Amino acid sequence: MTPTTVNQADIIVRRNPKGCKSEDFYNWPEEPFEEMDSTIAVQQFIQQKIRKDSSNVDEILTPPKGQELGIWKYEHMRQFCLELNRLTVKLQAECNPESCSQMTATEQWIFLCAAHKAPKECPAIDYTRHTLDGAAALLNSNKYFPSRVTIKESSVAKLGSVCRRVYRIFSHAYYHHKTIYDEFEAIHYLCKRFSLFSIKYDLMSVENLIVPIPGMDFQTIEVSKCTPATPSTGLDTTVTANTSVIAPTTESDTSEA
Repeated sequence: MTPTTVNQADIIVRRNPKGCKSEDFYNWPEEPFEEMDSTIAVQQFIQQKIRKDSSNVDEILTPPKGQELGIWKYEHMRQFCLELNRLTVKLQAECNPESCSQMTATEQWIFLCAAHKAPKECPAIDYTRHTLDGAAALLNSNKYFPSRVTIKESSVAKLGSVCRRVYRIFSHAYYHHKTIYDEFEAIHYLCKRFSLFSIKYDLMSVENLIVPIPGMDFQTIEVSKCTPATPSTGLDTTVTANTSVIAPTTESDTSEA
């Protein structure tokens, strides 16, 4: 039997070689989802869509046929947290404990940080770091998310709490650091994608989406028919400036912060 000869020139290596220029990053052909033979195929597929056109949020949020939606939502939350680190780095240029001593959005909302034994006020930049650190800890928890191939529904239900907390980073940036927010959003469309994701997969209520997105009417977005509503879990540490009352809770989730 004659052995098959493989032409090295025909092999596609989807990897950035050492020393490549920035314009050559990710300069390889797209790969169909069904050919992605990896436990992180969903993450690779999402990132491939983002690189293709970050402004096409509808396409980015559309799962491939037959994709289990629990994994789809989970991988998107991981991706949002990864990208929010970039926004956080930019915010550090002007968001500090002196300029932003509280995590606020509009004059109405003050958010308490659940990264402490008892939720308390934090400078906005510390709240942001704590929130992303807590989200990373939860999303990488072997207890709740031991696999990236299958996820229990009880673990998927925790994504709603992560969504609400992470969204506060967008709202603070929009209302207090508008120039930085606008410059970042014009390139990455991250808040637009996050807002659509939260509504489409029923992870946040429209009333809590306080950052306006040009050209997007939250009330007209259709919730995915295949996805059951995610129950509210955990401590929603929100204080209104008018009432200074912590929102009702179903269980303490300071361990997830």
